[in-house]
Amino acid sequence: MGKINVLSAQVANLIAAGEVVDRPSSVVKELVENSIDARATKITVEIKNGGVSYIRVSDNGSGISSDDMPLALKRHATSKIEKAADLNAIFTLGFRGEALAAISSVSKVRIISKTESATNGTMLFADGGEIVEVAEAGCPNGTTITVEELFANVPARRKFLKKDATEASAVCASVEKIALSHPEISFKLISDGNIKVETAGDGKLDHVIFSIFGKDFAKRLIPVKCGSEGISVHGFIGRPDNVKPTRNFQNFFVNSRFVKSRTAMAAIEQAYSSYIAPERFPACVLFIDIDPSTVDVNVHPAKLEVKFSNEKFIFDTVYYAVRNALEKNTERSDLVLRSPSVSTSRSALNAFVPVIDRVDVKEFSPEQLKIDTLGTMAFHSGVSNEYREKARAEATAPQVQEEKTFAPKFSPLVSDISVPPSFSKTERETSFPTIDNVENDNVPIPEYSIIGIAFNTYIFVECDNKVIVIDKHAAHERILFETLRGKLKNVSVAPQVLLVPITVSLSAVDFAAVCDYEDSFREIGFDFECEPSQKQVKITQIPSALKISDVEDVFATMADRLADGTGNIEITKQDVYEKALYQASCKAAMKGGRRDSDSDVRFVVEKILTIPDITVCPHGRPVVVNLTKSDLDRQFGRE
Repeated sequence: MGKINVLSAQVANLIAAGEVVDRPSSVVKELVENSIDARATKITVEIKNGGVSYIRVSDNGSGISSDDMPLALKRHATSKIEKAADLNAIFTLGFRGEALAAISSVSKVRIISKTESATNGTMLFADGGEIVEVAEAGCPNGTTITVEELFANVPARRKFLKKDATEASAVCASVEKIALSHPEISFKLISDGNIKVETAGDGKLDHVIFSIFGKDFAKRLIPVKCGSEGISVHGFIGRPDNVKPTRNFQNFFVNSRFVKSRTAMAAIEQAYSSYIAPERFPACVLFIDIDPSTVDVNVHPAKLEVKFSNEKFIFDTVYYAVRNALEKNTERSDLVLRSPSVSTSRSALNAFVPVIDRVDVKEFSPEQLKIDTLGTMAFHSGVSNEYREKARAEATAPQVQEEKTFAPKFSPLVSDISVPPSFSKTERETSFPTIDNVENDNVPIPEYSIIGIAFNTYIFVECDNKVIVIDKHAAHERILFETLRGKLKNVSVAPQVLLVPITVSLSAVDFAAVCDYEDSFREIGFDFECEPSQKQVKITQIPSALKISDVEDVFATMADRLADGTGNIEITKQDVYEKALYQASCKAAMKGGRRDSDSDVRFVVEKILTIPDITVCPHGRPVVVNLTKSDLDRQFGRE
């Protein structure tokens, strides 16, 4: 007797349902995506007991006709595609025709729907995948689907569900991701009678971010907009002071579909190199718009993973878009003296409140009383009135926002400022190591007064109606690092020839990547011989900035990143060089706790005042924080 059994349709459906539906959040995701595909502008999700006992999704979309209603629960029945060629360019979120069939096979499902042209709506009730009733019903345009007793007929699946609160959190997270992907749609999530998520549907992404993540998160974001050769990257990334201990706040959307992309994650994390600490992860809400024919979404039942026809191009575009935005960022942290009296925690009540970036500061007036000088370091800048007036005029002039364009290259953030007439060249020479001046337009220095230095570490500067607190070591370290990095990019460095070759063993996939990109490796200073039989590379020459002890790890890392589309050779080499500069700039910088000369301190202060994009040190620590007069007045009850 044979051992091969042909499974019944019911058992096959239960098995297939496990691939699509594994918990209440996946049910909500599938139903909400169907509502989006139906061109709904308002979607409401209601759950009870974490979605295990009750889920209802209502929308005002196009609805389901009475003729199509019985077909809605059949497996592989869909209105999204018709023929095999349609899979080459998928524009909808759903297309397999499996979701409703899978959900109905493990629960009780009730569908009430009406199209705009129909006089009456239609109601369908199914239990365990079997249609029990189809009848006319009165209802508004759109569709309402109710799912009850999830996995009641599959006890083995139900016992793996978490607590109701955990399942409810998963549903909330799923709705939040979808709400971020479609700011033009109004979403509402109700859990056990409480509103958890509510968005306006006004099409503004920053409003959705504010309603979901709260005011503090939303105001510490940097806008990103970049396009190149048919691909567009836009959205927001977190400032260096808005980083997280995990990747949970990284949100990537490919053609408005939330995905988990190793390529995009690697690109953004490498772009943040020298801006955040290595153990921290950047936050983002980034949209990648690309020709649907160049991306395959049909690789995972939940459609969370995608494959790109050119992973390297996606990596480069995301990397340079994020890096350029970081380099242009001039926002610095505010020093908070005490928590505000009004709660800023996220809730539906403050969901649509516009984000206030910063407190407006009144223009500095010469008549205003000056703070008394403290200690030997208290002195005024001595800048002439001509420079002061020019600085004020530029500060109050309307700023023209330039569109951020794709530029796969770097320009140094730091360039030396010109010496004002009141300072001699010899006075500006300092005792710490400096780099020769880089040509740049004259940058006026605003009026400032160094109030004093605390603990020989923190410089307090009064400027423009606020107190600026500078970490002198972190600030000087960033100044040296950026200048060294700018110099390194403009110098052609000869590679090192090794007397004793270094042999690197690679996996078959990584070895193939090295062979494919052999010319690129040689362009950055490597020379080697390939041994295909043993999947080994014998390296005879390396870039000069690379330590002998790091050669094997760096070469293997480059090969691995190239193989899986999470990097390119030039960026990896630059990353290695930058890490080598961290230590050099840290050792050469002014040290916290040590007394420095007046000219040394003045040099750092003027760099901070004239180069606003110095915000963090290469290790990710803040360089400067601001304390406005309004903050102090509020702290002491003067307003």
